[in-house]
Amino acid sequence: MNSSNFTNFSKQKRRVIQISAFFFLASFGTVQAQTIRGTVVGKSNGSLPGANISIVDADVKSVSSIDGDFNILSPKLGEVNLKVEYIGYETKLFPITIKEGTNDIGYITIEPENKAENDKISNIQEVTIKRSNALTQAKAYEIKKNNNAIMEVIAADAIGKLPDRNAAEAVQRVQGVAVARYHGEADQATVRGTPFAWTSALLNGNRLPSANVLGNRSFVLDVVPSELIQYVQVAKAITPDMDADAIGGSINFITRTAPAKKTLSVSGAGGYNTFSRNATYNGSVVYGDRFFKNKLGVLLSGAIWDRQWGADSFDATYNTGLANAAQRKSINTVMMKRYMGTRRTIGLNGGLEYKLNADNKIYFRGMFNKFDDIRPVYESYVDYTNSRYQYNFRYSHYQTELYGLELGGEHSITSKLHADWAVSDYTAKYFLDTPPTNSIKGLPIATFRQKILGGFNNLSSDGKRYWGFDSPNGVGGEYEDYSSDVKDPNEVMNPNKLLLSQLVIAKLDNNERDRIARVNLKYDVTSGISLKIGAKYRHKERESTYGYNAVYAPTTANLLNLSQLSTTDPPKGTDFLGAMNGNFNPYVMNPPTKDQLFQLFSPEFLQQNAFKDFSNAASNATSVYTGEESVFAAYAMAEIKATEKFRIVGGFRNESTRLTLNGTKSTVSGTAPNTTSVLSPSVVESNYNAFLPMLHLRYNFTPQANVRFAYTKSFIRPNFGDMSPGSSIDNTASPNRITRGNPDLRPTFSQNFDLMGEYYFSNIGIVSGGAFYKKISDIVFSDTSMLNIGGTDYMVTQSKNLQDSRLYGFEAGINKRFDFLPDFWNGFGVEFNYTFINSKVDVPRMVAGMQQFDETSLPNQAKNLFNAILYYENSRLMVRLAGNFRGKSVESINQNLGPDYYIWSDKNFTVDFSASYDISKKVKLFIELNNLSNESLRQYMGDNKKRITSQEWYGSRGQMGVRWQIF
Repeated sequence: MNSSNFTNFSKQKRRVIQISAFFFLASFGTVQAQTIRGTVVGKSNGSLPGANISIVDADVKSVSSIDGDFNILSPKLGEVNLKVEYIGYETKLFPITIKEGTNDIGYITIEPENKAENDKISNIQEVTIKRSNALTQAKAYEIKKNNNAIMEVIAADAIGKLPDRNAAEAVQRVQGVAVARYHGEADQATVRGTPFAWTSALLNGNRLPSANVLGNRSFVLDVVPSELIQYVQVAKAITPDMDADAIGGSINFITRTAPAKKTLSVSGAGGYNTFSRNATYNGSVVYGDRFFKNKLGVLLSGAIWDRQWGADSFDATYNTGLANAAQRKSINTVMMKRYMGTRRTIGLNGGLEYKLNADNKIYFRGMFNKFDDIRPVYESYVDYTNSRYQYNFRYSHYQTELYGLELGGEHSITSKLHADWAVSDYTAKYFLDTPPTNSIKGLPIATFRQKILGGFNNLSSDGKRYWGFDSPNGVGGEYEDYSSDVKDPNEVMNPNKLLLSQLVIAKLDNNERDRIARVNLKYDVTSGISLKIGAKYRHKERESTYGYNAVYAPTTANLLNLSQLSTTDPPKGTDFLGAMNGNFNPYVMNPPTKDQLFQLFSPEFLQQNAFKDFSNAASNATSVYTGEESVFAAYAMAEIKATEKFRIVGGFRNESTRLTLNGTKSTVSGTAPNTTSVLSPSVVESNYNAFLPMLHLRYNFTPQANVRFAYTKSFIRPNFGDMSPGSSIDNTASPNRITRGNPDLRPTFSQNFDLMGEYYFSNIGIVSGGAFYKKISDIVFSDTSMLNIGGTDYMVTQSKNLQDSRLYGFEAGINKRFDFLPDFWNGFGVEFNYTFINSKVDVPRMVAGMQQFDETSLPNQAKNLFNAILYYENSRLMVRLAGNFRGKSVESINQNLGPDYYIWSDKNFTVDFSASYDISKKVKLFIELNNLSNESLRQYMGDNKKRITSQEWYGSRGQMGVRWQIF
């Protein structure tokens, strides 16, 4: 960043802080004219967000906040009747005597509705309302119905009714949301089929920092336990006061805040994993209270989830780099892999809020989350290209951390002018700190190789190994019945012949820190017109190391074999690759112990056994970079109640970005064959501006029915990894390869059109449906081209802005209780939502010197998504059977070779079950079961699902436990 840009942004940052400080200080001495303030709470359900508050016989209305707080301007002094309306609750009138200034009425309590015109209907409604899930959904529906944005909402109680243990799994049931699964657990989420990096993950309204391993901006959500979340808001069409780097949408995780009254609850559960055949456990505690006449609110919550897990994977790679196109689908290697380890998620969340007076409140939030993913990995290869077996053992202990704090305030400066502000500091880290015996920390991998001397049977006529459907003469079979086809049946993997051939430490250390200051001002011009402006400054610091490999290889012919090392028994669990046909036990070896693996990397061992450092200094140097990004955003919007039924929200947001990345690049010097790599410092600077107009229209046909239309413009910043200043050279590949960042990448913009209709049932349910369209420009793809340098050909890979795209689709959903049925049957209900998504992008490719375009869909975009939940509830029992379906999607695009070599994820359907029983009003027993369908994850290449690249099986898991609401 040059000095003038730095000076300008320093001024902008100071301006935001000055504005925040002015309104913070000015708010204490202000006097208001007959304002009513209070908090709406349910009799047994805590604060109620989205409640409609109005004054009888006056055209003034208000909606309660997430915490149930509201303020409303009374048109007169003296006696008025305050009316509070809420789905599933009785409409209640509160007579109030209004005095000059602020009238703080404290907590006002409303009760679940249980009255009707006749006894039959009354009994049905009473049974319905007594079911806790109904009141939980009422909260979510009120937030959804009253929000300016088109969004879906989940409340904490609803999350707890399904076996969803992290933030990503909590949103997988939402209409139009798809998740990525990693070893059986969801870790990323996307809205409306866009790539995962196009959906922004927010924490209390701020985008989360990301330490993602590939340098993209998507946050891995498995670090956040679902127990720490109070609400999840999935915005599909954003408003100007929301962060706009969200083409797919945004997912806002709102952490727990101080409750309306004293509460203490604990839960504990134990479980079992059918794959690892080991136990799991989790527990949580939530404490909240209010002191000093309800002025001080306190919230403390914590959760731990510790689970043993495992997975088997069958992977295949293909010879896609061969010059002979007919042989590119021949098999290079087959790998049979087992994971068996421990995952531990710990989350802590704390909050304080203090009401200085009726017009001023300050709050503090802090959180710490840690995810330890300990997974020893056992890999057995059959290498057809090099005619050998290979065995890898690696000890993976990935650590993810997210922690930070936020300080903010909410103030009424006058009866019409309101302000809120916040400053926050959050950090995300993703790293490994093994082995302890080496100065370089990362992922330690020991590789053993054994030559196959007798060759292979069932090779094709060209001498290559294929699956039968790709073979020129139909020889090769299918992967479900895989056999290595080694000619000599006695030539199997043997620990006495597996020689220690290579040691690698894959260094990984990413961290990102976001410091944010924001301020919002809202001015109520009239009872039907409000103006809102705001500004936000975010300063991001990033340090990244990925692709740095320390490589050691022996320089002597006397190699150690696996049996000469200290080994241990292989991990237990299900039969190895038991879901496939055949016996794969011959590929199971006794692995080195963890301490033995670490000892292999000690300087003493490396020296004694003549291991030499063969690390690529040039490549390693280019894999490290640091960066800073400053964003200044400002917006203005108006909320206009044109008529009693028609509401308009319009405005714009402007986000200005300044990015600087510092790293090292490698360039080629000399002429073939005497070329060398030269390292030099590299700096990337990127400055751009995004002006984003937005318009939302909502028409309420009745209080229960509305239709919404939205036009929004949003964008996504280029990934750090794609703009990395590094440029690396690999002279060992054929052809030689150059990988470089692109400092000229432009952000991707999208114009979004949404139409949505909603109807809310009187017994707490909804039917909704709508359509959406996105016109997307400057999509970023990884571009591959050939370049001749000094007489040597290089394949150059670099991200570029390519063709525009479009995405369209429709969605529909229903949640309906069968309360019209008699007796036992009225406890049943169904939730179902379906989303259809179609996208198109043209990917350029050179064929015989001519450019042609391959039409495909966006990466990660499944055409069909649906969730189906059948539930039964009465006053004590709740049972839910849930199915989640995600259709096939293209995961990676081979621009150089075309669609026949794209990698696809197959369709996936999982079935989960949960049930709970109320022993008393305070004690609840529950059971949760995941992946009852024992669904696997499969990826394949091209047009045939049997051309496998990876298939993973991870079994089912379940647990039983108790929740105790102490008070």
